[in-house]
Amino acid sequence: MLGSGKIGVTTDNIFPVIKKFLYSDQEIFLREIVSNAVDASQKLKTIVASGQSQANTEHLRVSISIDKEAKTLTISDQGIGMTAEEIDKYINQIAFSGAEEFLEKYQNDTHAIIGHFGLGFYSAFMVAKQVDIITLSYQDGAQAVKWSCNGSPEFSLEACDKKERGTDIVLHIDEESEEYLQEEKIAALLQKYCKFLPVPIVFGKKKEWKDGKEVSTDEDNQINDIQPAWTRKPSDLQEEDYNKFYKDLYPFSDDPLFHIHLNVDYPFTLTGILYFPKVKSSIDLQKNKIQLYCNQVFVTDSIEGIVPPFLTLLHGVIDSPDIPLNVSRSYLQSDANVKKISNHITKKVADSLLKLYNDDRKAFEEKWDDLKIFIEYGVLTEEKFWDRAEKFILIKNSEGKFFNLEEYHNLVNSSQTDKDGNLVYLYATDKDSQYTYIETAKNKGYDVLLMDGELDVPFIQQVEAKSEKTRFVRVDSDVIENLIPKADKASVSLSEDEQKALKDLFSKQLPEMDKMRFDVQIEALGEDSLPIVLTQNEFMRRMQEMAKLQPGMSFYGEMPVSFAMVLNADHRLVKELVGVQSEESEDKVKQLIDLSLLSNGLLKGEALNKFIRRSYDLF
Repeated sequence: MLGSGKIGVTTDNIFPVIKKFLYSDQEIFLREIVSNAVDASQKLKTIVASGQSQANTEHLRVSISIDKEAKTLTISDQGIGMTAEEIDKYINQIAFSGAEEFLEKYQNDTHAIIGHFGLGFYSAFMVAKQVDIITLSYQDGAQAVKWSCNGSPEFSLEACDKKERGTDIVLHIDEESEEYLQEEKIAALLQKYCKFLPVPIVFGKKKEWKDGKEVSTDEDNQINDIQPAWTRKPSDLQEEDYNKFYKDLYPFSDDPLFHIHLNVDYPFTLTGILYFPKVKSSIDLQKNKIQLYCNQVFVTDSIEGIVPPFLTLLHGVIDSPDIPLNVSRSYLQSDANVKKISNHITKKVADSLLKLYNDDRKAFEEKWDDLKIFIEYGVLTEEKFWDRAEKFILIKNSEGKFFNLEEYHNLVNSSQTDKDGNLVYLYATDKDSQYTYIETAKNKGYDVLLMDGELDVPFIQQVEAKSEKTRFVRVDSDVIENLIPKADKASVSLSEDEQKALKDLFSKQLPEMDKMRFDVQIEALGEDSLPIVLTQNEFMRRMQEMAKLQPGMSFYGEMPVSFAMVLNADHRLVKELVGVQSEESEDKVKQLIDLSLLSNGLLKGEALNKFIRRSYDLF
């Protein structure tokens, strides 16, 4: 035996701490051990490249094997290996990072060394009752050694007969963790954490169907792509390469709208590919679909803090060794670099969208309905994104024509400015149900926007806040003369008593509808306007729609929906009812009220059935 002793720790009970608190998820032990094996392989490549060794590095790989009888899980590499002195230095002294020392020595010629803290190896004790290290250094004349520890500070170190360079980490799985002796479990973890590591990862043999059952072949099963798309130059990739990579990440998704390839060398290192997914409805929107990697090792898909909130709706991969992580690589730490990276990604996304807009406006318009929710979410949550996106934000009118904000301002500025100098943007949220109101506005020479997106209401308020003397008004929020008042209101010719009697006549016939309230008003709208116009106050309606998005505004959501039932005192049908009190007049009033409700999609059930029967009786 070469020796025994106690592991150099500053806390007697370090292993329970590691097992319960240091790592956020037990399963990452495999990621850490495999990552160390990849580090050992990359270190050997660096040493050979520097001329300090003639070792053969052509067929380096990391192998994982299970022995169910012995209840062991073994991770083997053909990398740099360790001497007894190195084991004492790097294993027996917890938190001394071999990778950190190595990086400092080979800072100008290093292959992606993943480890940073010297603690990854000890995650093995989360699932193992004993861990053995059997290793042979690449150095000429080195003696193979075996290190063993049962999870206490005591260890043993002895010479052994290992013939091949590299390291075997043998985990003797404890009874509580025997799920890690199942092939399916290990295969799933390797797919999750090691799918894109830069050294081949081999687990078992490939399988094929033969005679109705799955059988193993003689071919090694390599589970990873050592050169994924984001590590390659954009000039070396075609569109089909990007789409194939997307399918590898999200097998059952539709093709993305387009991608953005990130490749930054200074002032930090950042690579990756971000995809704008094709969204059919808000149900398809899922956050945390971007995967974060550190030198091709999967870290997390909870990337809040690395990218702004609106970009968490995107898909793809971000890889950076400069993103600070805690010792388990599971949580992001607060750091100035993170903010710089977040700002850069925001700028890159905005620049790419602007380029697409400038290069092919028609293609950009075709994608707009899918891009809209991402871009509106961005300008609502990220001030810097608004500054850039203002150039390519599009709005669409009821005829399907697209405009940027400046173009639309120029289009309607002369016709839709009211008597007080305010520019009024008219909009509809449902082209079919608000058809009558849209046509009325168009007949006055106005243009109507179609704002039917889920974030359009807060987006409207954002535009209003950033535009001087500009307001958005829904086309059914008032009678057309009041939406863009060009002069003082026309006076009503009816006397006060006639108006009161007319209001009473209609008020008595108003329907009782749950959470709805109607207020009868009288205005002079002209002989050619409708006899009754049903409107909903812009402010209250907007607040109620905002309440659906912001729980803190639930007060507005609980309030009844208020409608103004505006009687046109100039219309023949309304004039005929002035001063008339009869059963026939009441039927006419009911019919007029129901017609206004029907045109707004509010007449349903029993009330609709009565209206239909009453209509037949008129013949």
